[in-house]
Amino acid sequence: MRPLFTQERVANSASQFLDGLLGEERRKTGLMRAEAAGDPGPWRQQAILGRGHWDADALRDIVRDYALETLADADAVLVIDETGFLKQGKASCGVGRQYTGSAGKITNCQIGVFASYVSRHGHAFIDRALYLPKVWTEDGSRMASAHVPEAVSFLTKPALALTMIERAIASDVPFSWVAADSVYGVGDIEMALKRAAKGYVLGVNANHLFRSWDKPLAVAGTAKDIAEALPDDAWRRLSAGDGIKGARLHDWVYLELADLDADDFEAAFPGTWTRGLLIRRKIADGDLAFFSTWCPVGTSMEKLVTVEGHRWAIEDSFETAKNELGLDHNETRSWHGWHRHVSLVMLAFAMMAVIRHRANTMPPPKTRQRLGYSISN
Repeated sequence: MRPLFTQERVANSASQFLDGLLGEERRKTGLMRAEAAGDPGPWRQQAILGRGHWDADALRDIVRDYALETLADADAVLVIDETGFLKQGKASCGVGRQYTGSAGKITNCQIGVFASYVSRHGHAFIDRALYLPKVWTEDGSRMASAHVPEAVSFLTKPALALTMIERAIASDVPFSWVAADSVYGVGDIEMALKRAAKGYVLGVNANHLFRSWDKPLAVAGTAKDIAEALPDDAWRRLSAGDGIKGARLHDWVYLELADLDADDFEAAFPGTWTRGLLIRRKIADGDLAFFSTWCPVGTSMEKLVTVEGHRWAIEDSFETAKNELGLDHNETRSWHGWHRHVSLVMLAFAMMAVIRHRANTMPPPKTRQRLGYSISN
């Protein structure tokens, strides 16, 4: 990241900032990072996020390319999700009373939308966006006070996610699937992925309508009604991948709804793809979750379950980035401060992912074979 900075001293401060994120201090505040770096005060650390002149989006691209050097895989999954940053007051860019799953309630917070790259080699964040509610984008003085660029306007969370997906495609990021929850499950994202020959497993609400045609099992109605009409023997118990406590087992049903030629959705590639409905039922309480799917014809339910299971990786990433790398310890209030802090944390997380992969794949060191002697010798 050295070319991002015009002055050596600023580059050194950025390096020390990164060291602070990777250090043992539980709080990654400016004061704590300054103490770890041996600075007499926090102003150099704060200047990296505020007064310094450098491009956080350029760092985002560096993080993406760095992570892909190790994690790239053609069958990878791009996982989209959001997380909340609890805040006090009204000055922090994008802050407001809004729902965040991080707290499980409506509270005063910022919302960040993230894209995580998940492959068999590991996972890392490769993109991010700060969500600005309409009460922000419709208030010019408030936007100016937080130094939001004039070109920035209101975008919904799905629109932010679509921008990140399109950026990944334009940058030739190798992936075959996108997974996300019901916030991102319908609309323009589906069409963009179809035209780009990317499969998806996207969450939808229980009242989302589905209908099949030219399939042996005819279904029509809401996802919830379809699920409740299924016989007991339609469900299969499968693992969505290993978690902290072992296999994450649920009961699943996959219904193929229709086969479509690529020409039917104006795609520039040949082939037949299948639209479907994937349903997950928790073993403990029977709670249902529904997913709209799109995949090459012949894709198995096991594969779709595995893709959906990759969403666990971004939840784990949020927890790790907050608890160990200070993702939510940003003290700045500006647009640039948020994006710079988050991008540096993304770099720290990518470094950990690369180190973890190399440690897990490195062969054990060779040792000299010792001659054995019996007791009688």
